[in-house]
Amino acid sequence: MSQNTRRTFLQQTAALGVGIGVSAASSGRAVAANDKISVACIGVRGRGNSVMHSFAAEPDCVITHLCDVNEPVRKQRGDEMKQKTGVMPKLVNDFRELLDDKSIDAFMVATPDHWHALLTIHGCLAGKDVYVEKPASHNIVEGKTAVAAARKHNRMVQVGTQIRSAAFLHEATEFIRSGGLGKVIYGKAWETDRNGEVRLAPNGTPPSGLDYNIWQGPVAERPFNASIVGGAWRWLFDYGTGDLGNDGVHRIDYCRAVMGLDEMPQSVSCAGGKFFFKDDDQEWPDTMLVNYEYPDKIIQYEMRLWSRPKLFGATEGAAIYGETGWMLLTNSKWTAYDAAGKIIKEGGSSLAQAQQVHIRNFLDAIRSRKRESLNQELYSGHVSSLMCHAGNIAWRTGKKLRLDPQTESFDDPAANKLLGREHRKGFELPKIV
Repeated sequence: MSQNTRRTFLQQTAALGVGIGVSAASSGRAVAANDKISVACIGVRGRGNSVMHSFAAEPDCVITHLCDVNEPVRKQRGDEMKQKTGVMPKLVNDFRELLDDKSIDAFMVATPDHWHALLTIHGCLAGKDVYVEKPASHNIVEGKTAVAAARKHNRMVQVGTQIRSAAFLHEATEFIRSGGLGKVIYGKAWETDRNGEVRLAPNGTPPSGLDYNIWQGPVAERPFNASIVGGAWRWLFDYGTGDLGNDGVHRIDYCRAVMGLDEMPQSVSCAGGKFFFKDDDQEWPDTMLVNYEYPDKIIQYEMRLWSRPKLFGATEGAAIYGETGWMLLTNSKWTAYDAAGKIIKEGGSSLAQAQQVHIRNFLDAIRSRKRESLNQELYSGHVSSLMCHAGNIAWRTGKKLRLDPQTESFDDPAANKLLGREHRKGFELPKIV
């Protein structure tokens, strides 16, 4: 049975609630074939709200718990979910209340970046399967630990780089692998657009409905700042991963996918800096050129957060170059050109549909317990996230770095100091032994 035929079969049988068997979960609740999969959604303010509604749209899935440190947000989302599904989720402030609840089959994680890996790890240790938004981690050590936890406890973990489930990406990948561009060596991914300045408000006092201690989590103590909690966290070292980890991870990931690069690069280098937004409060660069070198291929990532001119008519995308032609990839379309620039083949599909298929793919894997059926299993998502972290580290050190894929460390002591971080007491990184 082909992968596509098998996926269709799983979708049909899941929708009908008929026999696929029970999960081989080492802990937590075994999911019977005719049971609904219970999901606890953690972080539901923005992106998490969208993903939660996609889970709720699946007929064999039920949102049983809703966890958010912002009381007004979780109450609003709870009411909305009850209105949509008829089921009022249990509202939870602290994710630790969810860990021993054996009625929960899976976590959906859509918090700020600094919580992604920790929640994945704790979910795996508690016997939950996990759908985690990109990037899969805040840093390389956390990502590596999450992979170890998922492997040790046989958890299904899907990373939310949902374009991996898009029909157009599968078509494009097959076209390249069938020799449509000849030998492929070079891929270029990019983000070009005009961002706004980041200006932090003065520090203040957390509102009564926000559990700021949990929101900070592993990060060193810092006074409450409404701008940071409101979204500026993405542009600060302690919480976010810059736009490389925010948007670049998607473009780098589909470069990897169509080029067949499952492994980590051998080396990474970066030129860039804060060249446009020189005086605002963001810490990550607004301009980057990152090179990822493999034994016989190279990926380059270009980021210009101040520049409205597009590349090939797209603010974000990737171009794949072969010996006989090239391919343009956007978030919903692929177009292959010959050496003279003539279109030779193209295709497209809905990005919104890709998210739904990605979630369906995860739910099917929960039932089948077949890690290889996941379209973006944790290790692959970790590799794309690691590449973003590595690019950021190369920028911060100003060095070309060689990467050891076994230890996931560099040939430079200064770079290795940036592999992880010291976690705040009470939010330590678990050791997987």
